[in-house]
Amino acid sequence: MSAANSSYHAFRRWARATLAHVAGVHGGGSDVAREVYQTSTMGALLDGVYDGDVTIGELLEHGDFGLGTFNRLDGEMLILDGVCHHLRADGSARIAELTDRTPFAAVTWFTPETRIPVPPGSDRAAVKALIDGALASVNLVYAVRLAGTFREIRTRTVMEQRPPYPPLTEATKGQQETVLDGVDGTLAGYRTPDYEQGISVAGYHLHFIDGDHRRGGHALDFRVERGSVEISARSELHVSLPRTPQFLASNLTPANIAGQIRQAEGG
Repeated sequence: MSAANSSYHAFRRWARATLAHVAGVHGGGSDVAREVYQTSTMGALLDGVYDGDVTIGELLEHGDFGLGTFNRLDGEMLILDGVCHHLRADGSARIAELTDRTPFAAVTWFTPETRIPVPPGSDRAAVKALIDGALASVNLVYAVRLAGTFREIRTRTVMEQRPPYPPLTEATKGQQETVLDGVDGTLAGYRTPDYEQGISVAGYHLHFIDGDHRRGGHALDFRVERGSVEISARSELHVSLPRTPQFLASNLTPANIAGQIRQAEGG
């Protein structure tokens, strides 16, 4: 990636973030300030559609915060402050290339609307209850970011697959889990309404990266030592559907889709 291309994409992300912030400050009149942009659906991922046509560079034109995965299901994605982190199956993390592609991701321009301190010792259930108690409605999408020190956090990361691709419930079996103790870092993702199950992941979908941006993954469980959570409501969902042969031939409404998603996500 050339310095010129890097500077160009950085400027585009800065300009879009500035416009979104201005719109939010002056009445929230812009769709950009309220929108989650998503490529493909969780139902397609369940059916083994692991190759998408959207690059990370293109994805970052729609937001500076989000999560997803990479083509061939090669690890987890976490986007913070306009930087796309590639979380690998061995628990390591690196910055993704702008030319990498994704089969599923959701991004937004993150502007915190609510900040809440997290009581020391809070586990995943307590943090979810804390956030739920601060929401105006469970019918909106919420971007959630928790930064602080974690007494313990348990993660796992999907492994790169080879064609013919298995369904997601098979691909996520037997994955190696990583437990980090006494680590600073950021837990980020979305709380999505139940009615979006299959389009997205209903409920909480969170990824983690440590303060050094060297380790991370899909968050299974955690306990907070100290920290605060930031919340931002979103009322627009833009779903961009791929036109790849694999997506066009996939089954997007499998039986027991909610159970399959819970199994695949470890929740």
